[in-house]
Amino acid sequence: MATNPPKGDGHRIGAVKDRSQTQTSSGHWVKRDKDTGQFMDVKTSNKQPFKGVTKEKK
Repeated sequence: MATNPPKGDGHRIGAVKDRSQTQTSSGHWVKRDKDTGQFMDVKTSNKQPFKGVTKEKK
């Protein structure tokens, strides 16, 4: 994951670039690459969105 100085303090500033996320009909969040449009990852551990990733507008 991208970080901002100082390293190791457990936080970052701003959104992760070149990625977005959208919610599926089942309620899970899917991460998408902005350049290719391919889905990268599905968050199945809980139904909370990924941290620091921009949400797509419907």
